[in-house]
Amino acid sequence: IITYEDVVDNLKSTKADGVMSAEGILDNPALYLPQLGDNVDSAKSRMVSIADPSPLSDVKCDKKTRKLQKKLREIEKIEKKAMLDGEESLNNDQKEKLATKQDSLRRLAEIEKNEPKVQKGPDEPATKLVSLAELYKIADDPIEMALEYISLVRRYPVKIRSVIFHTRRILKDALKQYQSMEECVACQSVDEVEKVIKKMKNYRANPEMFVYDREKAKREKEALENKRREEGKRKAFEARMIRKAKREGKKDLEHYLRIGAEIPTVAIIKTLKALERDQQLERWKKYHSQHCMSYHLDPEGCKRDRACAFLHVSAAGATTFVESDEVAG
Repeated sequence: IITYEDVVDNLKSTKADGVMSAEGILDNPALYLPQLGDNVDSAKSRMVSIADPSPLSDVKCDKKTRKLQKKLREIEKIEKKAMLDGEESLNNDQKEKLATKQDSLRRLAEIEKNEPKVQKGPDEPATKLVSLAELYKIADDPIEMALEYISLVRRYPVKIRSVIFHTRRILKDALKQYQSMEECVACQSVDEVEKVIKKMKNYRANPEMFVYDREKAKREKEALENKRREEGKRKAFEARMIRKAKREGKKDLEHYLRIGAEIPTVAIIKTLKALERDQQLERWKKYHSQHCMSYHLDPEGCKRDRACAFLHVSAAGATTFVESDEVAG
């Protein structure tokens, strides 16, 4: 599931109640927005009901509100049926109910003027009404979407590495354009991440303020080349270990891939550097044998560089990770 068209196609082919996106929604958190309406001028004035990202309130909604919310949920089911099976599959009663959606949303908006957060039930989140135009305005702007994500992170805290991971995915093009990837990855707090995002927003509004840094571009190019080189070495290593497991008749073909795969952390490197060489070697073979010990422990690094058969991966720290290590936070 990369685009909303994939959502529609998968629903039609599987007849499932719902489909989930993993990779696609990381790059575009608004992937499912088209289910609320098309991004066309005629639809932008519509009001839609969405979950209100606020802590649950103790306010109970009145009977009219519950009735309207129930009706809107029924209309959502009818819309899904029409999307999967075509409008010709709807009976007259369903078509009539579908035609009342905008009126129901307007009536609900009137009720919510005095009580903007309407509680569906004791265990369900509140909802609020927003214009479709407002949602698409944010969805079409990755920087604004990233800032909205940061506001949600402040309300529902997560680890900083997750914040950096999701920010990188949402803003990968902008981070590259404004040479801010290094700065983003080095952030130690949500405030610092937000500062990077706002700086890029300022660059976009005032292009003359951004100065292309050739040295930084060179470093980023070298880092990318090193990443590709390590990925190639990793694939070759995995192929060798799987062939070895096959030759030895092991049922678990990934047996050797798990031995010594642990990436050393910054703290572990610091501890190992204080030990004698034989103690370093003993611990390294036990936990990190797939990685280059010289790269991490020798003052001058690994002299074999590209010719080294071991992995040259940065020590794991508060904000360092590989893409496959974490998907949805």
